Amino acid sequence: MNTGVLTVNPGSNSLRLDAVEVTADFSPRLLDSRHTGEPPTSGESLRAFDEFLERHRSVVRGVAHRLVHGGRRFPRPDLCGRDTVDALHELEPLAPQHVPSTVQLLQRAGHAAPELPQALCPDTAFHETVPEAARVEPVPERWREATRRFGFHGISYAWALRRTGELLRAPREDLDVLVAHLGGGSSVCAVRAGASVATSMGLTPLGGIVMARRSGNVDPGALLWLLRHGQVSLDELNDSLYGESGLYGLSGGYSDDTRELVAAANRGGAAAGLAIEVFCGRAAEGLAAMATHLRRVDAVVLTGEIGWNQPEVREGVCERLSPLGVPAGLSGNRAEDGVISRSGESPPVLVVEPREELQLASESVPLFDDVAR
Repeated sequence: MNTGVLTVNPGSNSLRLDAVEVTADFSPRLLDSRHTGEPPTSGESLRAFDEFLERHRSVVRGVAHRLVHGGRRFPRPDLCGRDTVDALHELEPLAPQHVPSTVQLLQRAGHAAPELPQALCPDTAFHETVPEAARVEPVPERWREATRRFGFHGISYAWALRRTGELLRAPREDLDVLVAHLGGGSSVCAVRAGASVATSMGLTPLGGIVMARRSGNVDPGALLWLLRHGQVSLDELNDSLYGESGLYGLSGGYSDDTRELVAAANRGGAAAGLAIEVFCGRAAEGLAAMATHLRRVDAVVLTGEIGWNQPEVREGVCERLSPLGVPAGLSGNRAEDGVISRSGESPPVLVVEPREELQLASESVPLFDDVAR
């Protein structure tokens, strides 16, 4: 029996709504979509949400929400209950650009369609397999739990790993792969024997490699110096690291879009060229570090909107990984997932379109089936 699911994926400045049908063998198929380029709780996005929910509420089994930070409370996909909203409020400071939107959309769906069960699918769940040595920060023991590394983009990684297994015709548990999710938020991950064993993000979605507007890792001593010497306030530091850094900051405020930055760099724009160079360099450094957690590198997998759509970035990342034997000279954009390195080169480089809506639906269907029984 096929199951319909409405998936909700709020970004920091966008909202993706999808209706997905999942077959009995958990093969998902997209039925309908509505995407906005506005913040998920803006008037435009909320109107789109209301209309999409009303259009599909009679034909879907439930609503599945992407939860960016599950914390300790949500280690795996779970149905929403009476205490869910209170638990989510506790997580809001850890992902302030995402979790508050999930709370508002979850409550809105509950009021509009109370007959539909709702599920939370945490991005952090994919990284529950990360061993303790890759999860702790080197800080005093009294801070250990408060700074625990969680990792993010897990829904995207899970889909990319599923597609990699299908494309390479290999069981998931046999794969040791390097995966990069490159987009507005970016991170890298080491997958060993089909399970996450290390990733670049930590307690929050701010750390790791360079992103569109988020900084990634910055010397903590430099940040302490700025605060101690009155260069910035705590609120200004927070807002700048989350919203004025990354590609946007490196380009002098020109753009956070790699398409615009590549075009500007090709015209001789020095700041745009620097932004792309740093972005590619930090992503490559991150992947090289992830390789230390693997037995071998069976493949390099690039996903996320930038990983899928920006061939110049893919090339810039992979050419820096030549000491690991990763091939460059990649083919351009594809209409479908596949290998973009030349035939016979090893490890192969793959590109996978980000399809978080399909993974969200696949993860939530067993929960909705339990409700129906």
